[in-house]
Amino acid sequence: MSEAKTTQAGGCLCGAVRYTLADAPEGYGACHCNMCRRWSGGIELGLQIMPDRITWEGMDDVATYKSSEWAERGWCRKCGSSLFWRLTAEGPMSGLTALCAGTLDTLDGLELTSEVYIDQKPAGHAFAGERTRMTEADVMAMVANMGES
Repeated sequence: MSEAKTTQAGGCLCGAVRYTLADAPEGYGACHCNMCRRWSGGIELGLQIMPDRITWEGMDDVATYKSSEWAERGWCRKCGSSLFWRLTAEGPMSGLTALCAGTLDTLDGLELTSEVYIDQKPAGHAFAGERTRMTEADVMAMVANMGES
């Protein structure tokens, strides 16, 4: 019998790393920054989860790379699947994890709710519909304010 697909669980391609979310996500966002494009091979689609709202299995198979002064990226050591981007800066949002949306068992019922680094978006990339859109300056201002309590 196969497992039921849910928006509250996911993992890497080979299954060595799995996670369960405490709450079903309502949507996901797109990042057009140069780092995310290089890391994901295209537009990075992710959903933001606070560290106390996710349970991991197989974390020994996760490798991380400090990609900036305030964040790291994680992937499966066995299959190479990109898993997350995580805020490492101190402050109330420390540990915020942007899970790669494609690692969810299903995206059924979820909507694209935001786009960031829209000023770095290649001209040929366009999503239909209305959503929150932020430039690099908007994102950097938000990150700077996260350290303030």
